[in-house]
Amino acid sequence: MPKNIKVGAVSYLNTKPLVYRLDEIAPYADISYDLPSRLADQLTSGELDVALIPSVEYFQDASYEIVSNACIGCRGPVLSVKLLTRVPFDQINTLALDEGSRTSVALARILLQQRFGLKPRLESLPIGAGVDDSAADAILLIGDRAIHPPEGNFIDEWDLGDQWCRWSELSFVFAMWVSRPGVDTTALASAFEQARDEGTANLDRIASEEAAAVGLSESECLSYLRDNLYFTLGHREQNGLELFRHHAVVLGMAPADASCS
Repeated sequence: MPKNIKVGAVSYLNTKPLVYRLDEIAPYADISYDLPSRLADQLTSGELDVALIPSVEYFQDASYEIVSNACIGCRGPVLSVKLLTRVPFDQINTLALDEGSRTSVALARILLQQRFGLKPRLESLPIGAGVDDSAADAILLIGDRAIHPPEGNFIDEWDLGDQWCRWSELSFVFAMWVSRPGVDTTALASAFEQARDEGTANLDRIASEEAAAVGLSESECLSYLRDNLYFTLGHREQNGLELFRHHAVVLGMAPADASCS
């Protein structure tokens, strides 16, 4: 039995299938929950041995290692990452960013640059602020606010998962289990995959337990988990991750020595 390993996870809806019964499957793991950005900081500082971190955070340290093939990704519309615009997409000059996800920020910037050659001025949209608090041409929303887009003077929207998959013809990977150097993750690798497999086999139960908390009906919640998310890091996902890394480097959001090995 391995020594206690400090594991950091996220309590968001899209993470539930990855941590399903994980405390029972890996009783040797000391599991804590926090925001993705904080988990990344705690992994860097050594407070955590392994964490479920956003893909752009994984790029920041070439010594990080992906622990298993369990991930949060999409192969089409993701529903929970949206870009709403008040002007035609090719006329976006200012972009307000929902705080909390550097990965989604990088994704939006890459797509605007690749599709229209745009480098809009970036502004912050604090988590507690409404879309009407920003006069920006476009607003990036993530999470519940994206699943339930607010009413406003918007003329169009992008589901960024859908846009990436159409443009790149590859999957997009939002987050994966990552370890810092020197951590024995042999047992955890299979534990993460078992939790994922059991979680995806019990999406009905997860939807029943979680729907009310995120303001969805059980059927809407199930559809999101089953149809909008993909939880296995396969070849298509690895290739999408490498393409995302390349463009993140170009934008200065990842170091040039970033690796997806």
